[in-house]
Amino acid sequence: MALLVIRLGTPRKVGEGLRVGTVRRPPRGVPKAQYAALDYYDVWLPTLAPSAQLMGWLKSQPEPWSDKTWQAFARRYRSEMAAPDARHVLQLIAALSRRTDLAVGCYCEDEGRCHRSLLRELLRDEGALLLET
Repeated sequence: MALLVIRLGTPRKVGEGLRVGTVRRPPRGVPKAQYAALDYYDVWLPTLAPSAQLMGWLKSQPEPWSDKTWQAFARRYRSEMAAPDARHVLQLIAALSRRTDLAVGCYCEDEGRCHRSLLRELLRDEGALLLET
């Protein structure tokens, strides 16, 4: 039993379990009935995705992936995840990781500049049983 933090759309690992998409939007051009078959996700959970406002702010920055901008993004995302609804979902995912196999993820290629790297830390802080990829 454990939790993987993965890139959505990549081949599933043996024993990965339920795949949860922590993204703001479903994959473009993919029929809903194909999400799981194409290794995107089994369940969509946008509660753990950065808000549309936060993503808009990030895209409006002159250098959206500079270290300074990334640090500001990380602060804002952590603040969003401190809200009661998000915190409850983090706690649920962490508890589930101690009882079953599951994976959470996002589409971004570079985890180092993706909210899933922050999500990994937040879930670890909540006591999730994490597997390193």
